[in-house]
Amino acid sequence: MRRSRNVKIVATLGPASQNKDVIGALHQAGADIFRLNMSHGSHEEIRLKYKIVREIESEINSPIAVLADLQGPKLRVGEFKNGHEYLEEGTSFQFDLDPTAGDSTRVCMPHPEIFAALKTGVRLLVNDGKIRLKVVVCDELYATCEVLTGGVISNRKGVNVPDVVLPLAALSNKDRMDLEFACGLGVDWLALSFVQRAEDVHEARELAKGRAAILSKIEKPAAVERFDDILAASDGIMVARGDLGVELPVHAVPPIQKRLVRKCRGAAKPVIVATQMLESMIDSPVPTRAEVSDVATAIYEGTDAIMLSAESASGAHPVEAVKTMDSVATEVEIDPNYQQIIKASQPSKGDTIAHGIVASAREIAETTEVKAICCFTQSGTTALLTARERPSVPIMALTPEHRTARRLVLSWGCNCKITKSLDRFKLAVVNAANAAREGGFALESDQIVVTAGVPFNVSGTTNILRVAPCDERLIYATDPE
Repeated sequence: MRRSRNVKIVATLGPASQNKDVIGALHQAGADIFRLNMSHGSHEEIRLKYKIVREIESEINSPIAVLADLQGPKLRVGEFKNGHEYLEEGTSFQFDLDPTAGDSTRVCMPHPEIFAALKTGVRLLVNDGKIRLKVVVCDELYATCEVLTGGVISNRKGVNVPDVVLPLAALSNKDRMDLEFACGLGVDWLALSFVQRAEDVHEARELAKGRAAILSKIEKPAAVERFDDILAASDGIMVARGDLGVELPVHAVPPIQKRLVRKCRGAAKPVIVATQMLESMIDSPVPTRAEVSDVATAIYEGTDAIMLSAESASGAHPVEAVKTMDSVATEVEIDPNYQQIIKASQPSKGDTIAHGIVASAREIAETTEVKAICCFTQSGTTALLTARERPSVPIMALTPEHRTARRLVLSWGCNCKITKSLDRFKLAVVNAANAAREGGFALESDQIVVTAGVPFNVSGTTNILRVAPCDERLIYATDPE
């Protein structure tokens, strides 16, 4: 399906969106990528959702991307005798390894590796930062803290430790099992939670063995500090503002978001802005004005994709949430200021032939009546570099690889189509013209830009650009060469 926008929409599937009618309606409304949250649901439930997505993909004959989001090493407290307790500001509270039920003075935190990393003065944030504590004294068995901000603490609430790099592997045993399961299903992207260093990404890549692209979630201060290394090791990035806004001051998140989005664009790697984008639509059929502005801001910044979490997974209005995002994106992209902002943030030109080809394609498209840029790509690199340019005309990513087409769905502006393997550039031009006409991107009287690499079917060989008429089939229909 051709969209009226370039930014992509990621919709999380869950209890509110687990049957074919709803998932189909979400795609029809504008969802381009479906996220499977491995923190919730059994493998069998996730398998069923995946199967439904692929059925819809087959019916519409257009690639759909599936993202499996691994839970990561989430830290949680144990349980309380009464189910919960109220911590008073200024009082003392202890975390320890004692498995007995907690009370108003202590609770178990079953993570011995955390105690080994704690130091005096380190902050502990509980329940998304609603409760804040500071370590007063600690050793490898316990941490006695002063309550800085009080509140209700209850069973299994999450704990954030923003001030230290924790000695935790990015992949827990559950994550390893989930990764193998998701790769076995055939998901296109794997999202890694609580990444702290590039080594975390390398570990996941070794386990994935090329079966899925790796997307790193930036949600810890350590990841922000080491972002360049993490970006280099990753295929894509998610700016996960939920935990990031807990572990950092909330006012620090917007400039970080802007900086990370620009770096991803410069590296020609897709980036998703996520978390609490239309939070009120979990219950309300309409968003707040502030939420609409938040979504619009991410689009103006040039992000590849925007994401819905609970809004589409468990909310009361999943389809309406997707429609809202689609409408906001469409309205932003027709704003003349949008193109001005996108051009003003244009990354510096690269120093390879491929960079020169795609930059030239954008310039030709913006100074002539060319209707689309059609790039033949084996691994996806040519399409990613073209998306980096953010051209003002549609991008058609043509590839014989189903896996490449699905992964590229996440990238800004990429309209993906699976083609036959080709061995001549003339045939590539003919196929591009056919695809542009059939997709409604151009008429026979129009022209398109075609980019490709010779020899064909070899990754990283983009070296040809041609401006071609869309009636190209008439020229080469009987050409034996």
